[in-house]
Amino acid sequence: MDLKGELHKAPLFENLQLLARQVVEGYISGIHKSPFHGYSAEFAEHKIYNPGESTKHIDWKLYARTDKLYTKRYEEETNLRCHLILDSSASMYYPALASQGLDRLNKMGFSVLACAALMELLKKQRDAVGLSVFSDHYPYYAPEKGSERHYQMLLAALGRIGSDPGKPAGTDLHTHLHLIAEKLKRRSLVVLFSDLFQDRVEDEQLFEALRHLKYNKHEVVIFHVTDGASELEFDFENTPRKFVDVESGQTVDLYPDAVREAYREAVTGYLREIKLVCARYGITYVGVDIAEPFARVFNSFMVQRQRFA
Repeated sequence: MDLKGELHKAPLFENLQLLARQVVEGYISGIHKSPFHGYSAEFAEHKIYNPGESTKHIDWKLYARTDKLYTKRYEEETNLRCHLILDSSASMYYPALASQGLDRLNKMGFSVLACAALMELLKKQRDAVGLSVFSDHYPYYAPEKGSERHYQMLLAALGRIGSDPGKPAGTDLHTHLHLIAEKLKRRSLVVLFSDLFQDRVEDEQLFEALRHLKYNKHEVVIFHVTDGASELEFDFENTPRKFVDVESGQTVDLYPDAVREAYREAVTGYLREIKLVCARYGITYVGVDIAEPFARVFNSFMVQRQRFA
């Protein structure tokens, strides 16, 4: 079967599970298998009762309604609970692309596929995963679970986000990170995908929210997603250009050479500040260029996953 050919016949994120498996395949296997096989307090689904099984978990109320025996299946306890957080603000859909493929993704496409691939890894290791999506509002939250049904639900949510940018939206990182911190009741590995583009007046509020997560004993990893050539290096031809802020709509006309040096200096200072604050509070910072392979995401994630277990 020509896998790449099949993948390119349909819009990219209609094949998200297949794509995630393709990205993960051959990369990591057998590092961790959960030694826990007890039951958690979270009910997952029913399965048909087979004669000879323990009657302990038969759902008698369901039997009264259906006259059939079913047992309650519970989420299997795992060594790890991971919560993925995805910034879906308008700047994450940069650069604007007519179509996306594995060889060319915008920041959102890269982040969606990275999340799906990490979910595939977590699924293989029988770990529980949850998902939050936010911009200037908080439209999606799913707690950490490990069932196949839950996994498919998260894939569907990611697929919708990757396929449809929706209405332009700003970024309200700090507000929604505080909300997420309040929702996560059990110690988790928290993984944030964001381009971290926001007003500098909000920087301290952002790190106050990240400290909230750390205070609640979560481990935090930030994947800072950028299009390195344009956003970090400002690599544009020196012709008159109009630059548009996709979140505010503000525009500026200029020759790139006129501001390139000052731009790079400002970006370098901003990144240095972020890295210093992350180091101060024990937050793992990983810069990710969407033009590079996913290996950097996997390597950093697996290091943190092994430390956390």
